[in-house]
Amino acid sequence: MAVATATSALLAAGTLAAPAAATPEGLDRRALQQSLDAVHEAGMYGMYSHVRDGSRTWRGASGVADVDTRRPVRPDMVHRVGSITKTFTAVAILQQVERGAVELDAPVGRYLPDLVPGERGQKITVRMLLNHTSHIADYIGPAFPSLLEGSPKSLDDNRFRTFAPEELVKLGLDGTPTGEPGVAPGSYSNTNYILAGLLLEKVTGTDAEDYITRNVIRKAGLRHTSFPRTPRIPGPHSKAYESMFGLIDPPRDYSVYDMSWGGAAGAVTATMDDLNRFYRALLRGELVGAAQLAEMQKTVTVLAGGAPIDYGLGIYAMDLPCGRFWGHSGGVWGMETQSMSSPDGVRQMSFGVNRTKHQTIDENGAIVFGPIDHAMGAHFLLALCGPDTATAKAAATPFVPVPVDRLSVKR
Repeated sequence: MAVATATSALLAAGTLAAPAAATPEGLDRRALQQSLDAVHEAGMYGMYSHVRDGSRTWRGASGVADVDTRRPVRPDMVHRVGSITKTFTAVAILQQVERGAVELDAPVGRYLPDLVPGERGQKITVRMLLNHTSHIADYIGPAFPSLLEGSPKSLDDNRFRTFAPEELVKLGLDGTPTGEPGVAPGSYSNTNYILAGLLLEKVTGTDAEDYITRNVIRKAGLRHTSFPRTPRIPGPHSKAYESMFGLIDPPRDYSVYDMSWGGAAGAVTATMDDLNRFYRALLRGELVGAAQLAEMQKTVTVLAGGAPIDYGLGIYAMDLPCGRFWGHSGGVWGMETQSMSSPDGVRQMSFGVNRTKHQTIDENGAIVFGPIDHAMGAHFLLALCGPDTATAKAAATPFVPVPVDRLSVKR
């Protein structure tokens, strides 16, 4: 989520070659810290990152958690991870598929006839919710309408507002569909995962967040991951500074915020170490069986902010010079996160930042990327592919971490 959902993907400024059958290189701890420092020096307030290569780990942080007190960020800070929540929700649904309580290709109307009635409920399947081919509109614009008018007013008005998931679903269903159900490319929409959470509640008879906590978070052995019950982030954390592409200047802190607007689509908080643990457990078959993991890794093209990504069921693939990686990204007001893992869960990287939408928008409505984006891209590539690959690739094609699912903000 990041205004809508920040499905942040790393896109090359040029054309990426097909991934080579390369093995990511070892951990260069000094280079990793220097690349993290470079992101802070480029203008990011604070960033923390965890990198894993088998049994070897590196944890680093650079910058400040509070621009007024200059309190430093720490590697173990709890962070709002936004749309990474979707992987947790998808795992919970696949567990129900494994138990025979849910059929992936059954119509949503079978489970939620009152919420998605009639022909639409029969055409849209559970799989289409999870891979974003339902073409149900996103609810973010209607929930925060001032952003479409060039004002951050609705961000402040909704700070302590509690949204019911049924209300968010109605906002999405009332919007203009982005296409025909099941037709690729899909269109990334948070509404899909709010519906998935309600479906989970229907088949389990349990609150979705409680079910995910017991059967996904605890099963993965995560100690610092949760759906907070209050507007505050539990545990040691940074503030969350939102710039909204210059609409908010100076950037405003939204670390205290009612996250009911995210719910099963984006309300989880976690540490970077927990995210690596989670994806490693998932990719090693510890949370769902082999058949369900294979379903999660069947990808379709989904447009997120106009950019295509290879999206499965709550997880997407990214091809880098050193191979294919799986994971998700996320963003909420003031915080963004990226978490990617090699298919075997051996090489992993998760990082969080505490200032979002720092970029500007040009006269054509396009995002203008700058030094922060290039520095984040360099850290990303170094963390996953190692110093030699990162240096060679950066010399040929600079990488930019592009937030590809942004609500169009009027300027």
